[in-house]
Amino acid sequence: MASQKDILLQVKDLKTSFFTKKGVIKAVDGVSFTVKKGEVIGLVGESGSGKSVTSLSIMRLVPQPAGKIVSGEILFKNENLLNKSESEMRELRGNKLAMILQDPMVSLNQLLTVGYQIGETFKYHGKADGSLLTKCINILKKVKVPSPETRVNNFPFQFSGGMCQRVLIGTGIANNPELLIADEPTTALDVTIQAQILKLMKDLQKEINASIILITHDLATIAQICSKVYVMYGGRIVEKAPVKDFYHDPQHPYSEGLIKSVPVLGKRVKRLYAIEGQPPNLINPPPGCRFEPRCSKAKKVCSQKYPPEVELKKDHQVSCWLYS
Repeated sequence: MASQKDILLQVKDLKTSFFTKKGVIKAVDGVSFTVKKGEVIGLVGESGSGKSVTSLSIMRLVPQPAGKIVSGEILFKNENLLNKSESEMRELRGNKLAMILQDPMVSLNQLLTVGYQIGETFKYHGKADGSLLTKCINILKKVKVPSPETRVNNFPFQFSGGMCQRVLIGTGIANNPELLIADEPTTALDVTIQAQILKLMKDLQKEINASIILITHDLATIAQICSKVYVMYGGRIVEKAPVKDFYHDPQHPYSEGLIKSVPVLGKRVKRLYAIEGQPPNLINPPPGCRFEPRCSKAKKVCSQKYPPEVELKKDHQVSCWLYS
């Protein structure tokens, strides 16, 4: 168990909902986890499992007016972010807390140079002392953009997708944040560029000693950079495990299904494995375990009551009636 001084972020029983005409969507429903200083953790799960809404809740950027953080605590350096005003949060965002969004071509303003956009984060947080242009060039050097002295004056549409992703990462780490949230940072990039981006993030994490929350549905990405995995399903975390345990000894049936669904190079099969069924409707989720309708190991109790979290061994917890 990590001591309190080693913990950077602590999310406790977080619940975030969207209030729509069709009903209340419980996108995040009782999520709890911790991130230690300098740690890289992965949030993994299918689309719609609540990963991105969890990250937006931490940043206090849940879309308004439909979205609302209903309850829970988000403790950053032992201070509850939910008690902070919007002006206090603006001071934290881009400074102590930073987020890399998943679509660089949309996240970057196509009508402003990349140097201008990187410079904005320095200016907003009062760190534009000295040569602002030199600072922006140094950021581009740090994220390995070729010819940074020239490219600093280019527009995003003059960059490839991979280079735009590097610019976004550079903007995120410009002020040496203590926590960096990366939401699908390698989506829509080819395999070679994905590997380069992940190596870049790993190198930068060591350099600035930031904690990283990596959000992805790509298990290969998790294996390359994370030390711990949090598996999300239906707005809840169903398994928490060190990376090696998750890959070699997954305990939750959903985690097992995710591992099985990854094709193995050189292994011939008649049909690729897939988890049958569809994710639950979060307007009216099942009363028990949300994976029960798709689970081959389900028991009667699984449909009646949500399972408690059980610690199987150090740092490995699972919410499943098979172990309760």
